[in-house]
Amino acid sequence: MDSSLAIPPDQRAFLDDVAAGAFQLGAHLGRWRLVDQSWPIVIAEVAAAARPGAPGGYGFRFDCSGYPQSPPTARPWDATANEPLPFGRWPGGRVRVPAAFRPDWKYGSCLYLPCDRLSIEGHINWRQEHPAQIWRPDRGLVLYLETLHELLNSNDYTGVRGG
Repeated sequence: MDSSLAIPPDQRAFLDDVAAGAFQLGAHLGRWRLVDQSWPIVIAEVAAAARPGAPGGYGFRFDCSGYPQSPPTARPWDATANEPLPFGRWPGGRVRVPAAFRPDWKYGSCLYLPCDRLSIEGHINWRQEHPAQIWRPDRGLVLYLETLHELLNSNDYTGVRGG
């Protein structure tokens, strides 16, 4: 019996995407890496620019149910403790970073980004305002990871939020 038949279609699509060139290139360049997979939960780490007292990257817990037709939803995650990253340890910044990393948005259960499954709900205007960040199944998880990497390596990122 073919063991791939026991893999659900959403997980098979995810595995195909992370084996593909775009994901592998980002991993090779050190932009991100997979930490753990317990389908449909995926833990990934995204590299961050060097800032005093800040980590070299942040963990994110993605719920990839229904992938890739349904976008994932993600939250900052402490991969070592396997629990949500405390709000005081979330990325901080001047304007764009704090707008995306909002502990007040849905109690910190997701990021305030157009590519996030939970945040896109009710934001029809984002399709025109942020077309490059709207979820596209053909781009897969790379779209979300690129968005995070860009934020965490921008001049807007100042390091850990604090307190």
